Amino acid sequence: MTLEPLLGASAAIQWHAAAAAAAFSLGMVQLVAPKGTIPHRAIGWAWVVLMLAVTLSSFLIQELRVWGGWSPIHILSLFTLVMLGVGVWHARRHAVQHHRWTMIGLFFGALLIAGLFTFVPGRIMHATLLGR
Repeated sequence: MTLEPLLGASAAIQWHAAAAAAAFSLGMVQLVAPKGTIPHRAIGWAWVVLMLAVTLSSFLIQELRVWGGWSPIHILSLFTLVMLGVGVWHARRHAVQHHRWTMIGLFFGALLIAGLFTFVPGRIMHATLLGR
């Protein structure tokens, strides 16, 4: 493992990777920690801010160009922005089940599954992990 490929990347990619790693870590805590507590709310807000950073920084990354400077990942980013709002709205309405499934879906879909695609050969995170 070497951080060289990541440190050689643009600031947008570095910010995106750091925010995603932090969001993943906080998300793991949220999955196992007690729900409905003050710490859950505080960590939840921090997670939402981190996810906003991940999502917004993705629009500055235009290496995979399918439609001009855009790619299918940007559709996921738009969907994530909408669903973050939906998840917060459900929490504010005390619709616990809807909030839970929205946020779990975001964690697994926008962070875990999408994050795994960053480790395919030829991508920066693959080079960071395997040093190639």
